[in-house]
Amino acid sequence: MAFALKKRGPSNFERAADGSMTLIEHIRELRTRLFRASLAIAVGLIGGFLLAQPAFNLLKQPYCRLPGMVVDGECQNFLMLAPADGFVLKLKLALWIGLIIGAPVWLYQLWAFIAPGLHRHERKWAYLFVAIAAPLFAAGAVLAYFVVDKGLAFLLEAGVTGTDSQLEVTRYISFVTNMILLFGVAFEFPLTLLMLNFTGVVSARRLLSWWRAVVFICFAFAAVATPDPGPFGMTLLALCLSLLYFVAVGVAFLNDRRKGRGKEIYAGIDDDEVSPLTFDPEPVEAGPRVDASAPIVAPEPVAAPAPIDRRYDDMT
Repeated sequence: MAFALKKRGPSNFERAADGSMTLIEHIRELRTRLFRASLAIAVGLIGGFLLAQPAFNLLKQPYCRLPGMVVDGECQNFLMLAPADGFVLKLKLALWIGLIIGAPVWLYQLWAFIAPGLHRHERKWAYLFVAIAAPLFAAGAVLAYFVVDKGLAFLLEAGVTGTDSQLEVTRYISFVTNMILLFGVAFEFPLTLLMLNFTGVVSARRLLSWWRAVVFICFAFAAVATPDPGPFGMTLLALCLSLLYFVAVGVAFLNDRRKGRGKEIYAGIDDDEVSPLTFDPEPVEAGPRVDASAPIVAPEPVAAPAPIDRRYDDMT
């Protein structure tokens, strides 16, 4: 006995893309997406709570490499100003790890809510930019860890206490995590330039013409935003941002060549410049004279009509 299969209706993604969903349905979908994202972060928080101690051991390695911090083969402990500092720090590390573990889920939920409002080619470029953003953030995090490892000794040696002084644990971890977050976000800078170029807002030549201002802004940003007041981290971040800028400009040139930009009919002509004529016009000669077939007689003037004299009699 054959059973007729029930026709499946359009999915929420299709209904959101064609605009058939109501406002209430959009709000309900947002609630569902937020619940799933929060659930993924909560599950990641449990895993992060188990991985918090190995993560702390990794983050304290720059501190343990300082001269005089290793005694009898063991690294000296940090200072703690409150009994709950260790537990609160473990929760913070667990939250960071939970966000990383649950990133595939909550990023997908965010993307599934935004994607219906984009065109198909916009979704394709979004996939590409997300695929590039993750390695760039990871590269920035690794560079930040290297900067902390090399710059921490300089900071302590430049101070009055020396390198054998103990550090407070919460401030040290905040210093390291802020460096990692700052470097990771800063390494997304070339993606912003590529988005402007791929959407046709600015050309590669225009981006290249800004190189002096961009390099200055990179150094100014690194000097202001870097938690490390030493010259090592600031200079390294500024140089990396400048290098990424020129790499982004190179990719923009390839994109412009692929799309044929710069070869338009008015390319190379300023806005107030008159374009030259591309043809040589021939002189126009006077045509032959046309004689009238009969003489033209002017019409006789028409006399003006006589004025009308109206008399009104008394009506009785």
